Amino acid sequence: MATVTISRIEPGDAAAWEALGRRWRALEPLAGASFFTSWTWVGCLAAERFDDPLLVAAESAGETVALALFNRRRRWFGRPRLWLHEAGRHALDSPFIEHNGLLTRDPALIGDCLRAALRHGNLVLSGVEDPTLLAARAVGKTWRRENPRPAPWLDLDRVREAGGVLPLLSANARQQLRRARRALEATGPLALARAADESEAIAFLREMAVLHQASWRARGHSGAFSEPFFARFHEALLGRAMPRGEAELVRITAGPRLLGLLYNFVHDSRVMAYQSGFAGVEAGRSIGQICHWLAIDNHAAAGRSVYDFLAGEARYKSRFASARTEMHWLDLER
Repeated sequence: MATVTISRIEPGDAAAWEALGRRWRALEPLAGASFFTSWTWVGCLAAERFDDPLLVAAESAGETVALALFNRRRRWFGRPRLWLHEAGRHALDSPFIEHNGLLTRDPALIGDCLRAALRHGNLVLSGVEDPTLLAARAVGKTWRRENPRPAPWLDLDRVREAGGVLPLLSANARQQLRRARRALEATGPLALARAADESEAIAFLREMAVLHQASWRARGHSGAFSEPFFARFHEALLGRAMPRGEAELVRITAGPRLLGLLYNFVHDSRVMAYQSGFAGVEAGRSIGQICHWLAIDNHAAAGRSVYDFLAGEARYKSRFASARTEMHWLDLER
């Protein structure tokens, strides 16, 4: 029988955050954490992001079996809102969380943990999947703040069996990509270079940000890097993730010409295509798809299992994906 407790962490208490990090890391391999529920992500700039943090913990026989970190945001009217692994402020949540959920060895405890949190306010659960989604619907009244978002992914075992991703695509897609690749190779051979360390990864990230912002602003959008905290968070994240092999910045070139950069997370043999920046789309050929093509074949050759395009619809995702799941954004009230 597990005992569920909820306690507040003082944001400025460095020792408390360090202790929580050790406790969190110990539970991660037993709970099957996603990258976004690992301490690499949740603990990044945590003392700054969480100004009123509430920790929900379940213990059984003296061992921690479930953890969840909420940030409480009080309101003039109504109950406070508790944000799961988010700050509840747009700027601080610009590093978009996905594959979110409670960290637990026993999914049956999720409902008990959510009930404990609900005593302190309504809950905001962003980017959650089963079993957190099922438990949330069972313990409170839920409504969607936005529609469920598809999350396409590619089985890399299929890529290896086919000898590359190209044979898995439609005849029309194969023809388009081969033509685009030949045109790019007129400049020089395609090459993929991975940042060797944190310093080079940050340099690649900054180079990617320039391409990303130029592309999105040309289409009338602000771009992910429009919030200054986004870049600061990810530079700090690279300092945590690179030594653990959990992040990569990949630079793709055609001879001397830069084509684009990919920013991926790598966790439990799963590659997550989180962000990118490309030099453009010319004469109907997508440089972005060429870059993903190279990255997919590279990770398949390295023995990884999934290339995850994360939440959202896009043509290139539909072209490459072999399956899809859904993530949900929910409010939960008592």
